[in-house]
Amino acid sequence: QVQLVESGGGLVQTGGSLRLSCAASGRAFSSYVMGWFRQAPGKEREFVSGFSSTGGIKVFAESVKGRFAISGDYGKNTVYLQMNNLHTEDAGVYYCAAARGLTRNYNEYDYWGQGTQVTVSS
Repeated sequence: QVQLVESGGGLVQTGGSLRLSCAASGRAFSSYVMGWFRQAPGKEREFVSGFSSTGGIKVFAESVKGRFAISGDYGKNTVYLQMNNLHTEDAGVYYCAAARGLTRNYNEYDYWGQGTQVTVSS
């Protein structure tokens, strides 16, 4: 069983920054690909970024490329999502998830955190 706990959400103005953290239990970090998704009210959950510790592969949604960064701390079993130059459309609940392979499809992720709210005010 893998447990994921997100933190770091909050309220920020347009153009501001936030760093989300996802602490994974056990061997999750090295055994799984870690992904970030978000979901705004009335919208489907969408892929934001993914990180594979094997080879250090990082992928991003087109909408966040150049603004968001993903990284991992092996010692803390934690993956981070640094979000810069936030736009109002970045708002939503951000979820951390773990999958066996790097994928943008949320159906292929096996474990999910509880989510953390990101609010961006104009």
